Amino acid sequence: MQKIGLQLRATLENITRLRAEGEDFRWYLKLKCGNCGEVSEKWQYLRLMDSAPLKGGRGSATMVQKCKLCSRENSIDILSQTIKPYNAEDSEKFKTIVEFECRGLEPVDFQPQAGFAAEGAESGTPFNDINLLEKDWNDYDEKTKESVGIYEVTHKFVKC
Repeated sequence: MQKIGLQLRATLENITRLRAEGEDFRWYLKLKCGNCGEVSEKWQYLRLMDSAPLKGGRGSATMVQKCKLCSRENSIDILSQTIKPYNAEDSEKFKTIVEFECRGLEPVDFQPQAGFAAEGAESGTPFNDINLLEKDWNDYDEKTKESVGIYEVTHKFVKC
């Protein structure tokens, strides 16, 4: 069992507290089997609200899946207490925004999609359902009469 953190780096313009919003937020990942090295072809998502039983009654995990190649049962858990916002002072630096507890599965790629939320840095104006699929997002903050944006979104995985 190992913990793997997802680190995000982005350039934030007049915005702060970029975060995954809600228990139904979808973390889109490509996963690799730790046994045979098979990487999923399709994007798979994990949600906090999902739970699947582990074989042999050993509790549950966010996702349990059998490897198509070697048939080994693997699991991955979102550690909810590790979900952190990406703030204005984090701009242009890598910061761990979530950790996964991995048993036989390892995330190898992440695709940010819809469901992020953030706030205007000066105004506190809420911005909801931000989609980062294009790695850039912008809007306008009526309160401060300034453009807001999230640019050059990138990520990496680190062992915790």
